[in-house]
Amino acid sequence: MASASDPAAHGIPFSEAVRTWARIALLSFGGPAGQIALMHRILVEEKKWIGEQRFLHALNYCMLLPGPEAQQLAIYIGWLLHRTRGGLVAGILFVLPGFLAILALSYVYALLGAVDLVQGLFFGLKAAVLAIVLQALVRVGSRSLTSNATRGLALGAFLAIFVFNAPFPAIVLAAGLVGFAGGRAGLNAFSGGGGHGPGGRVTVRDADTALGEELPDHARPSRRWSVRISSILLALWLLPVAALIVLAGPESVFTRIALFFSQMAVVTFGGAYAVLAYVAQEAVGTYGWLAPGEMVDGLGMAETTPGPLIMVTQFVGFMGAFRQPGGLDPLLAATLGAVLTTWVTFVPCFLWIFLGAPFVERLRGNRALSGVLAGISAAVVGVILNLALWFALHVLFESTREVSVGVGSLELPVLATVDWSAMALSAAAIIAVFRLRLGVLPVLGSCAAAGIALRLAGLA
Repeated sequence: MASASDPAAHGIPFSEAVRTWARIALLSFGGPAGQIALMHRILVEEKKWIGEQRFLHALNYCMLLPGPEAQQLAIYIGWLLHRTRGGLVAGILFVLPGFLAILALSYVYALLGAVDLVQGLFFGLKAAVLAIVLQALVRVGSRSLTSNATRGLALGAFLAIFVFNAPFPAIVLAAGLVGFAGGRAGLNAFSGGGGHGPGGRVTVRDADTALGEELPDHARPSRRWSVRISSILLALWLLPVAALIVLAGPESVFTRIALFFSQMAVVTFGGAYAVLAYVAQEAVGTYGWLAPGEMVDGLGMAETTPGPLIMVTQFVGFMGAFRQPGGLDPLLAATLGAVLTTWVTFVPCFLWIFLGAPFVERLRGNRALSGVLAGISAAVVGVILNLALWFALHVLFESTREVSVGVGSLELPVLATVDWSAMALSAAAIIAVFRLRLGVLPVLGSCAAAGIALRLAGLA
């Protein structure tokens, strides 16, 4: 007789799981914290498919990985319930609504960006995005900076990227090594990571759920399955990149997109807000795919659509290919750029989960790995602070200047170019988020409407 933990016997039809993952995908607004809370409410509290401890254990593993932890958590739980097809369906559905929505908005942005209505819309969204990034800074900082050591690590990360323009991967590596050493030494400061909790108050025991307490048979480590699935996913990820290098050449915009976002998929620890500073640094400064203000517009799109915030990279790939189409029609090139960016960003997420999830039980109670997570989480706060300042400079001022500071430099605003309308709207958004505690969507909608009104009145 099959055990209760056997995926064929836990009583959850695959068709019901598909409908549930589609529902989660369509409701997944509010960034990783909101998305994780949504999954917790539906899967743990409402459906009782898995229990609290199993959910948190999966979440902790996903937070150790590069990439969007909420989407990876969906892949993990989907796999846990219905094997490989469950993980594939959960992960694809989590991304699909946002991909389609941002693609449509990107068309509008590229074709109608000069229209007053569109310019006013994105003027308002920029103010809302600034407030939301500040909220993320406070939320992550309050959970991650629990000691002088972690606060010092956050400050060091901020100075490294803001003053010395250090690359994001180097900051993550250094913070992880510090956390690893602190965890191995048993320091309390690195005994566990911060990050996004599920936000649920109902505790559901694993024993009271459909999956039960026991480990499903398909979740036991299998070297043969791991090698096969990781080989397939590696081929799906890297063969298109290799083909572009050979066929299109290293100078092609598509090759550059594939290489850049493939690299990003390996180093994007700490969630979307942290990696956006890295993406902005390269896409704006190195490749010239976007102007500084356009990066904020892209984040506004990602904030107003369901799915991972890292979907903003799709907009970056779209605009990069739109402006450097080669011999292709610009809109066709842009569409291919968006698809390529999404592909190389999210295929690795399936690889990390399918390769590591069967072995994740071995991570329980590992001090060194907990320390790595704590170190990276602390550094991420410094990186998000840099992102908030970067956004503020380009939302509130029309011009900035660079000032040398020893071996580093600072980007400072030209005070005479302050945009008072943007300043007032950003202040209103910050009050709405922190004082009135309005949700993401009401703030975005109100700021978008206000931006359109200001634009039509000639004040923006």
